[in-house]
Amino acid sequence: MNTALTLVGISLEYPDGDSTLKALDSVDLSIHSGEFLSLVGPSGSGKSSLLAVAATLVRPTTGLVVIDGQDVSALKESERTALRRDKVGIIFQQPNLLPALTAVEQLLIREHLRGNPLKAARGKAEELLDVVGLAGAAYKRPHQLSGGQRQRVNIARALMGSPTVLLVDEPTAALDHERSESIVRLLRRVTDEFQTATVMVTHDTEFLPLTDAVATMRDGRISRAAVAAAQPN
Repeated sequence: MNTALTLVGISLEYPDGDSTLKALDSVDLSIHSGEFLSLVGPSGSGKSSLLAVAATLVRPTTGLVVIDGQDVSALKESERTALRRDKVGIIFQQPNLLPALTAVEQLLIREHLRGNPLKAARGKAEELLDVVGLAGAAYKRPHQLSGGQRQRVNIARALMGSPTVLLVDEPTAALDHERSESIVRLLRRVTDEFQTATVMVTHDTEFLPLTDAVATMRDGRISRAAVAAAQPN
């Protein structure tokens, strides 16, 4: 089984007046392709910091980040940006869709920024929207979509680059129970289908059985346990 994301001895410190705030404290974590990990813990425990480091958006104070076998710390900033674009899919809490663009165009804009031909990318974009249950909404704009549908566009957009690692930040925060469950089940399915290493920050503990393992953060430290009994997909 391929290890897609490895964090070794990760510490992250910020200046805090005359002292230093340690957001992450010697964190070790490994996630395999096709594995779905929930990341839980109280506010301020370090969950968002961990996602930012794993996404290569923030350099850790100490430690190694390895994505798909590549040591990120050894890369120049331009190389880190290229690796993030090609290997990491990020699903933010708010979809942040562009109001003027249709669902399929939200996906195509990423390929445009990557410098890829849009004609070839359109077929993939439409296929991904079908995968996330939006085949009939590909040409609707954000105001014509429900909150759950907008989050599905967000997921499809993150998958556009065929990422190795999928990082998800509170995807159900603005959704009701039924839509929340459907989104987590969708993330379970795309993790299996696309064999991404998926990390989901969540407060919805009732959906943890849909994931393979749970990592709990407290005061910048992490502990991990397998999920005892997963529900059917």
